[in-house]
Amino acid sequence: MLSLKFCIHYGLHFLFPGLIAYVYNPKKWKYNWLILIATMLIDLDHLLATPIFDPNRCSIGFHPLHSYYALFVYILLLFPKKTNLIAIGFLFHLLTDYVDCYLK
Repeated sequence: MLSLKFCIHYGLHFLFPGLIAYVYNPKKWKYNWLILIATMLIDLDHLLATPIFDPNRCSIGFHPLHSYYALFVYILLLFPKKTNLIAIGFLFHLLTDYVDCYLK
């Protein structure tokens, strides 16, 4: 049976970005949704951890691309129009992982 934590986490990672993409630009929402989904590649930094997956570990502040330094860079990426949507994806990803840290 799927847990509430699982549904919230993956709903925020895959479904909610569709809403963000639509609000960002309704005419290009599918393309923008793919960009937002692609920003989940920041999870590749989980491959550097041992163990790779630990359900009790909070990603925020632990993995390099989930660090506070990375957060600062993602905020800076909000300002140029060319990187704005990517930054939104990174920041929403971090928000989703932050929420996940408090769901038990």
